Amino acid sequence: MNFDLTDEQQMLQAAARDFLAARLNSEKIRALAETDDAFSADLWKEISDLGWPGLMVGADSGGQELGTIELAVLFEQLGYALTPGPVLSDTFAALALQTAGTDEQRERWLAPLAAGEKRGTMALWDRGAGWSPADITLEPEASNGGYTLNGEKLFVLDAATADFLVVGAKGDRRFIVERDAEGVTITPTPTIDATRKQYSVKLDGVKVGEDAAFGGDGAMDDARTRAFIAVSAELTGIAQRALEMAVDYAKERKQFNRPIGAYQAVSHRCAQMLLETEGARSATYYAAWAADNEPETAPLAASMAKAYASDAGTRVTGASLQVHGGIGFTWEHDIHLFLKRAQSDSVMFGDARWHRERVAQLAGI
Repeated sequence: MNFDLTDEQQMLQAAARDFLAARLNSEKIRALAETDDAFSADLWKEISDLGWPGLMVGADSGGQELGTIELAVLFEQLGYALTPGPVLSDTFAALALQTAGTDEQRERWLAPLAAGEKRGTMALWDRGAGWSPADITLEPEASNGGYTLNGEKLFVLDAATADFLVVGAKGDRRFIVERDAEGVTITPTPTIDATRKQYSVKLDGVKVGEDAAFGGDGAMDDARTRAFIAVSAELTGIAQRALEMAVDYAKERKQFNRPIGAYQAVSHRCAQMLLETEGARSATYYAAWAADNEPETAPLAASMAKAYASDAGTRVTGASLQVHGGIGFTWEHDIHLFLKRAQSDSVMFGDARWHRERVAQLAGI
């Protein structure tokens, strides 16, 4: 069996790497992180022209209709470049609508999302109810042929720049809510990763029609599986970049007239970083393959990948900081930006412990 990427997937990988390297450097990333929303309209326009928002959207909605391996390829490069802004949150919304949205919802929301004309995000986790994928407690109230939504959602990515929210409710149900709908209040919340803004969203008597509802009865399972894989791929890219930064520094920095990489304490740490990065990559791409080719094993594979990548991302970035020594602890060095993104991603859609418990349940252990 050939486990290499196809020629088309390698072209996507190279194009994404080159594009992001040309558009994003340390100064650009830091400048966006200092803004209120970490959003660049010019960068988003170019990303939309490349078709990334519609990567997994069906052709009937104007998307590229590519597979989960392509999704992993792209998000590894997005993590490698530490891409700011709403690509991840927009992709989550696209996965939800593509998986379980109605034809009318896809025409109204998914088609313009695939074209980059509208942006969406997920509003899932309720205040006081935990943050794992199972901790959604909002109960919509049926009223006048539609629903009334009350509650407060936390950890909502890029809510200030989204055109609509996909609001999670009990029973795996979802509701499309326009950002500027009456009763919606969006408040920035401080987070460790300034390159990807998070918000709380208060829903105070928000009224939506029957046509805003979709999902239910496990309809979101496939979307969740692919979301796990996307975050795992981003963590893999972050780990790869942190590894390369550590190796480059270990070759250049000298102590006692020798590069510090010549000392076992450093070289062994770098070797462990390589092992964990490659392990995360292997687990992630296997899960991506399973999602497209062996869906019955995909939930297990996706949780294995997310558990491993969550640990690898935080450990590799932390080890890279240690290799850099004192300079790595300064604000001026970029390694802390990657470490913070890894810390944030490691708990997104369930941390390593939650996913290991899910692996045990799915495997019947």
